[in-house]
Amino acid sequence: MASDGTIQEQALDWAVRAGDPAFADWEAFTFWLEADPAHARAYDEVTAAVTDAAGLAAASGPANDDIVEEYAPALRPKRMWLGGAVAACLALVGAVWIFQGQQRDLYTVETALGETRAVTLDAGTRIELAGGTAVVFDRNDLRFARLDKGQALFTVRHDEANPFTVTVGDKQLVDIGTVFDVRHDDKGLSVAVSEGAVQFDPAGADVRVSPGEVLRASDAAYTVSKIASAQVGEWREGRLTFEAASPTEVAAQLRRATGIDYAAAPGGSGNISGSILVAPLRKDPAAIGPLLGLSVKAQGDRWVIGAN
Repeated sequence: MASDGTIQEQALDWAVRAGDPAFADWEAFTFWLEADPAHARAYDEVTAAVTDAAGLAAASGPANDDIVEEYAPALRPKRMWLGGAVAACLALVGAVWIFQGQQRDLYTVETALGETRAVTLDAGTRIELAGGTAVVFDRNDLRFARLDKGQALFTVRHDEANPFTVTVGDKQLVDIGTVFDVRHDDKGLSVAVSEGAVQFDPAGADVRVSPGEVLRASDAAYTVSKIASAQVGEWREGRLTFEAASPTEVAAQLRRATGIDYAAAPGGSGNISGSILVAPLRKDPAAIGPLLGLSVKAQGDRWVIGAN
């Protein structure tokens, strides 16, 4: 699911385009609106705000009244599309947003469960996405990324004058000559470093994560513990290692790596440790049982796991 900020950007883009009298892509616009209730809400909020602004502009003099009359909006099912005057206001608002956002030109790279993908930003900076991951990049700033969900390994060319930053929720990570793995899911945020260092939340906790360390953060709390450097980003080679992990965490990582619908048994608990290769599970999802000492039950296309 896209973040609120991404949805708002999409809504603004659609509003500007739909306000153009020459706009004809109504089918795609309707599909976007109906894909998620949040899309329609965001579109209504954007258009309502800018319609108010257009109303104020129209009230300022006859010339503006003429513009509004010339581009009177046409009614379409369930929505009133914007006229040219409002579209102009939208374009102005969009320009202001872009200026305030330091002229961001954002785009999202997303992977399906079980899929991996690599993005090279420059000669020394490469981001590898695990399955079920969405990362936002900026065409105008190759030193910025935002991890919306999932897991990614960042291999970053260090530039002390222009450090690479990764935004995760309301936290920021700043590289210090670095190879680091970031995971963001329902359990919170984790940052594991194999080379260099990462400064976690420099405006708040301001914690340095060094090679062989992993920081795990949830809400306002965080912990830092040791991790073998070889384990950082090992999912790229098709291996997963668990240390005192819950069945829910194990199921989530298995889904991300394999694309198979693993789930934790209701009310399941226990600490699971072990290291496994992912490839055999694609042939036999139940093989996770003896590998990690788990119970495994098939429920349709879902594989439910629990501690023995």
